Formats: sequence, structure tokens, C-alpha cells
Amino acid sequence: MQLTDMNSKTGYQQSLMAKEAREASERIKEQLRQNLPTVLNLAKKLRALEPHSVMIVGRGSSDHAGVFAKYLIEIEAGVPTFAAAPSVATIYNRSINLQGTVAIIISQSGRSPDILEQAKQTKASGAYCIALLNDTSAPLAEIVDCVVPLAVGEEKSVAATKSYLATLSAILQIVAYWQQDQKLIEAVATIPEALATSVEGSNQLCFGDLDQVANLVVLGRGLGYAISKEIALKLKEVCAIHAEAFSSAEFLHGPVTLVESKLKVLDVQVRDESNQAHSDQIMDIINRGGDLVHLHQVDQKIHPRIAPLAVLQRFYLDIEQIAIERGLNPDQPGGLKKVTETL
Repeated sequence: MQLTDMNSKTGYQQSLMAKEAREASERIKEQLRQNLPTVLNLAKKLRALEPHSVMIVGRGSSDHAGVFAKYLIEIEAGVPTFAAAPSVATIYNRSINLQGTVAIIISQSGRSPDILEQAKQTKASGAYCIALLNDTSAPLAEIVDCVVPLAVGEEKSVAATKSYLATLSAILQIVAYWQQDQKLIEAVATIPEALATSVEGSNQLCFGDLDQVANLVVLGRGLGYAISKEIALKLKEVCAIHAEAFSSAEFLHGPVTLVESKLKVLDVQVRDESNQAHSDQIMDIINRGGDLVHLHQVDQKIHPRIAPLAVLQRFYLDIEQIAIERGLNPDQPGGLKKVTETL
């Protein structure tokens, strides 16, 4: 297992995954500054369009970022937001009427054939298309109406970290200016600081929490549930642990019976409007004898829409360490590559 330089803080050999995750704060600081003129123009366009819906196009981590976008847009803008089914276009060769819809197409590489085909058909069906794209020289940039760069530089580790966080920060910046919400605009400017605080914080997950664990569930609510899907994916990719994400409310509708078999539960807590309901549901699971580990925001004072990013930032660093202690290479998960090509 080949890793990169020694980390002076922890004393262990640092992977590309950890190095890139630690870059997120500075990269996003520059992203927000660089993208402001583009986002201001886009926000004006969105207010003029008055879309009746937003469609999200993405796979893997990009799809999970779309879940975050769904919650954020519906909460802050009141516009129904849904995930595209790329197979409708690429396999079934069908188009849908997207007049009056804004499509947000999320892709780090901008080269996956299914995403490109979906983008072409989405635009042909009448949607105004926005790409959140790290490689702005990619073919996707030529298809869409507007490109908002992720601007995090090359990401070499297969497990996305800084690019995923930058996707969420881009979505937050777009929505804040679209809605002309001054408090959210001010909160977006604090994202780099919030991430830096998380990097310097204490570990919330350690090797012992997941030792001998082969299966677990990740529970969150609202925006916490949105990042739970990304957390579950990373547990699969990086630590070879079968993990599934649920809304904590949905978990109580059947799957909670698994708690009796001592299934490990990862509780993702975000202090927003969902926190009390989520905490009540977690307490119910504890009362049933659940085996829980808790993830929470390091800084309790940050804006609730920023908190999910801070939780993820800490998780990425923790899970990288655990993977190494489990004898795995977080930069080269078995059977995966950086750009996945599907139809």
C-alpha cells in the first residue's frame, strides 16, 4: 500500500484522500471568490426564469450531492426538485417535457457517456441546463447553458472528497444568491473557516468503532440524511463495509427491527430544524438496544445549512485513518476507478 507524505500532526503516512480532503477549505475559499460573477448572473437568470421545477442529473457522489440540492432548494426556494433517471434517456431512449425546468448536471469529469447523453436530451427537451463541473474543458461544458466550476484542481484519489464538498458549496452559493438571502450569503462565506475548524477538531470515528463491523446503517434527517448517503458510500468504497443510509424517520418504518440483531448504527446529527425530531428517533433506537456511534458538527454556532459540510469534512479524515488501520488503501478501492463509464 503506497501512501504519500508523513502528516506532521498525526504521525502516520498520509494518503492522497487525506491530502485532498485537507485542501477543501482553501480550494473552496478560492472557488467562492472566483465564481461570484458567474453565480450573480446565474441567480438573476433563475429569478427571471421562475422555474416550476429543478431536475438533478448525477451518478454516485454527484447523485448524493443532488439529494442535498433537493432539500436545500425545496427548503429555501420552495421549488420542487427531483432526481433524473438517466436510463430513461440512455437505455429506453425516451425524452420528457422539461419546459420550465432547470436542470443541474453534476459531474467532476464531465465525460461519462450516460451523463453526456442525459445532458443532450435534457437540453433538447427544453430545460435550462447548469453544469457543476471540475474539469471545465470536458465535453459537458459545450452542451449546457451555464458552467459553475468546482475549481478544486485535479482530484487523484478515487474517493471524492474536496470535489464533493465543493459541489455542496457551489449549490449553497447558487441558492443563496438566487433567493437573495443575505443571512445565507453571509453563511456561505464562512464555509472555508467551518471546514478548517473541522480539520483541526478531534476524531469522531476511530478504528474501534468499526472493528469487526461488516454491516451498518447511517441515519440522518433532512440535510443530515442527504450527507448520510455520501457517508454510506464512502464506508463501502474506502473501508469495505456494507453501509446503507436511511432517513431516521423512514428507518422506524420497518428496518428498525434490524437493531435487535445488534446492527451498528451511525448517527449523523446536524443542528437544524430537523434536529429535535431526529434526536427523538435516535433515542427510540437507543431504547431498543441499538449499538450507536455519533457524528456531529464540531462548531455548534455555525449556520445550519453549512453544518452538513463540516460534519463531512471530519468524517473524510476519520474514515481515511480507519481504512489504513484496516489494512486498506483509501486511494485505490478494489474494483473502482476515477471515471466510471456507464450507459
